[in-house]
Amino acid sequence: MVSLKLASTETEREDAFTVRKAVFVEEQGVPIHIELDELDQEAVHFIAYDGERPIAAGRIRDIGDGVGKVERVCVLPEYRGRRLGQQMMVMLEEHARKAGLGKIRLNAQNHAVPFYEKIGYTVTSPEFMDAGIPHRVMEKPI
Repeated sequence: MVSLKLASTETEREDAFTVRKAVFVEEQGVPIHIELDELDQEAVHFIAYDGERPIAAGRIRDIGDGVGKVERVCVLPEYRGRRLGQQMMVMLEEHARKAGLGKIRLNAQNHAVPFYEKIGYTVTSPEFMDAGIPHRVMEKPI
């Protein structure tokens, strides 16, 4: 049974970091010191579980001016295609709305741009490199 929730305990936050390490560090080759950063302390983290197994994660930060920055959204490879990313984004957006934010901004890896476009995000920047991976800034009013 899959469940998504706010990572409210240290164990749940560590579980989110475990998923992020598997996807970004091991699968995509992002250096660990870039993936786990000082912003993890101020971000609100979300985690998805299949039973007890952590399988997806994401975080959001209030960056001022009514904007929430969604970051580090990821799903383990064997769980992709099950709408977990979309469910994670719904939770992140609901959290932002409840926090009084009016817009979500994120840096999408180029391959993920179509996913975000399907759920209402618009590209707002030219391509740029982050950790050696091409990205585009995307935004959505909420």
